[in-house]
Amino acid sequence: MFFHQRFVPGLAIASYLLGDEKTGEAVVVDPTRDVQPYIDIAREENLHIKYILETHIHADFVCGSLELQNSLSGHATICVSGHGGADWKQPFADRELSEGDRLEVGSLNLEVIHVPGHTPEHIAFVVKDASRNSDKPWFMFTGDFLFVGDVGRPDLLGEDEKQKLANQLYDSVFDKIAKLPDYVEIFPAHGA
Repeated sequence: MFFHQRFVPGLAIASYLLGDEKTGEAVVVDPTRDVQPYIDIAREENLHIKYILETHIHADFVCGSLELQNSLSGHATICVSGHGGADWKQPFADRELSEGDRLEVGSLNLEVIHVPGHTPEHIAFVVKDASRNSDKPWFMFTGDFLFVGDVGRPDLLGEDEKQKLANQLYDSVFDKIAKLPDYVEIFPAHGA
């Protein structure tokens, strides 16, 4: 498996390029606006980007999903959350994902978990790798929902939504994430 974290210090944001070196398939999670590094790394590693994933609508930076898709020689499918209602639709998406959906990237399996609280539509991706001879979760991409040592803010949509989102955040942490094994590694989209 190929794994690359791209960290932008000024914004403290992280995005990821994950690939199966045997099949050459890859996925980019939460790409930033400057997409050339993903293209260069994929080319260097002989990877073809199959999916571009958004964990949620980012309020603090411009996502590079559409620009990345347009810059690739082959078509990559942009996948976003199908949760949250009409106000949370992303018009550039090729596919909406829901709780329990799975994406295959070579031997890698990414399962969608809906984790509202930071935003209503927020999703995370739990990753398993069949090449490790295990069906156990290995790590997860949490976007801005869960950081290392902290959780995403539930107050960004204003006072009217803050308590509702805080309750959802609590439920997402304790009803979903806490049920995962302790050894599951966390890869957030921000430093806490």
